[in-house]
Amino acid sequence: MELAKVVLKKEDGRTLRAGGAWIFDNEIDSIEGEFTNGGLVRVFAFNDFCLGTGFINTNSKIRIRMLSRSGDAVVDDAFIRSRVRDAVEYRKHVIDMSSCRLIFGEADFLPGLVVDKFADILVVESLALGIDRYKLLIIDELKELLAAEGMPIRGVYERSDAAVRLKEGLPLEKGFIGEPFDTNVLITENGVQFSVDVAEGQKTGYFLDQKMNRAAIRPLCKGARVLDLFTHTGSFALNAAASGASSVLAVDSSEPALAQARINAGLNGFSETISFRCADIFELLPELERQGERYDVIILDPPAFAKSRESLKNARKGYKEINLRAMRLLNDGGYLATCSCSHFMTPELFYETVLSASKDAHKRIRQIEYRTQAADHPILWPAMESYYLKFYILQVSNQK
Repeated sequence: MELAKVVLKKEDGRTLRAGGAWIFDNEIDSIEGEFTNGGLVRVFAFNDFCLGTGFINTNSKIRIRMLSRSGDAVVDDAFIRSRVRDAVEYRKHVIDMSSCRLIFGEADFLPGLVVDKFADILVVESLALGIDRYKLLIIDELKELLAAEGMPIRGVYERSDAAVRLKEGLPLEKGFIGEPFDTNVLITENGVQFSVDVAEGQKTGYFLDQKMNRAAIRPLCKGARVLDLFTHTGSFALNAAASGASSVLAVDSSEPALAQARINAGLNGFSETISFRCADIFELLPELERQGERYDVIILDPPAFAKSRESLKNARKGYKEINLRAMRLLNDGGYLATCSCSHFMTPELFYETVLSASKDAHKRIRQIEYRTQAADHPILWPAMESYYLKFYILQVSNQK
């Protein structure tokens, strides 16, 4: 069957031609032929040059998600399986696969799909109509590939419960794919054990993207007094304790998250080293300053303050406030690990925000490292929506 032909407007599609992954509704000039939402279409520039094949969905402002940049690619089950094989083969070379992200959507050329591996459990998040139709095929292929690598999969859980699915015309889905199992899964990361709740934890249950950044802060924490803010389930705090921190205060506003963090601390014998506090970070930081508290290392791992371009102004104020307050709480020459996981907070804007905080705090900062997400979350150029995590390790000193 001949695929419908989508023609882009003359002045649009520049990002796509440069290697981008999405076509928005206002970039399309015409559609010739019949199609069904979630089905495949061929995409052409205004001059009739074929730009590739993608999934179309008229329910979404992201009208087409590209699958192939080849003009004559046949997208069938074998094509999808080859994409999955490529994703697994890549990770064999770049990451410890005991727990990792196996498929990262557009960056693995499987748009709208995330699959995380926690020990012998897979967690699937499907966010686009087109890829949703291949979900079970992809899971079966992953099981076969991992079994062949000596990593058999015990169970699969779906966490397709993000509201963005509604914009695709999809219902929210959450539950077992196949036989049920205990959804509290024990994983080991950087030599530290974590209990991950794949059913009720944030997103797919645990933030794998910070794996290497958690390892990066460990040399700074030996013998240090550490403050871990927005600790969630304690991942940075446990890495600090494992490196020999003298004490760690881990803070989050979610008591359920802290309950999980306490379990994780107990699993590793760190209950005496790490203390936990449920508090609003914006209220706690000035309180700690008034009390004269000082720390050798402070970690800031906040949720995405900027979830849209419209929220950037207030988000920037939030990022500046927590970084300024944290710098004031550091001992002279102490270390600040600070990050933003918001795609809309660009690297340039995050740099400017942290720099502005240092000026207002009257501190000098030296960059030790700049990092992004772990290699199992690859960044596809120029589909920069896949580039979201910015992570600085800075030394903070008094102005002299």
